[in-house]
Amino acid sequence: CSSSLVCIHNACRSLLLSDCYIAIAGGVRVSNASKKGYLYQSGLINSKNGHCCPFDNTASGTISSEGVGVVVLKKLSDAIKDGDRIDAIIKGTGINNDGNDKIGYAAPSINGQVEVILKALKWAKVESESIGYIEAHGTGTVLGDPIEFEALNRTFGKSEKPYCALGSVKSNIGHTDVASGVAGLIKAVLALKHKQIP
Repeated sequence: CSSSLVCIHNACRSLLLSDCYIAIAGGVRVSNASKKGYLYQSGLINSKNGHCCPFDNTASGTISSEGVGVVVLKKLSDAIKDGDRIDAIIKGTGINNDGNDKIGYAAPSINGQVEVILKALKWAKVESESIGYIEAHGTGTVLGDPIEFEALNRTFGKSEKPYCALGSVKSNIGHTDVASGVAGLIKAVLALKHKQIP
């Protein structure tokens, strides 16, 4: 699920290290299966009713979908110099692998999530209180969503004054597997561009 975001993270690092001048990063998921649909099984990833409702008490899983997402990245100074259209600035990224602390093969630990969020915040040199929107992974699963939500609570603190909206593109387009990260990034960029929280 994080493949396209790891690709973007590595592209950002390559730009900062001057390994390249421009980077194209993203992901694609296209299935050649002629039959669509699935057999619902309680406790697994697929939704009971064909709807993905991240962070909702009616959530019962996700739905698979297909998609492609690509972003073109440059250093800000180069993009300005070249007169490029700039839709957003990536100030910080972070990756990790919490290994045997994971809850399962496809589910991270709360501590691993906290660590990577703090790493990205530190690299970006921004305070958590300055963040007004988080585009989460948000699969709508009984296992994954509570882990992600608790990690966000531990990272950003439980504030009496709400200051941060939470969303997941999976409620709009489903789970695009290896393209899900870039799809979420594009949604966050569009929210910035249009100055509107979806």
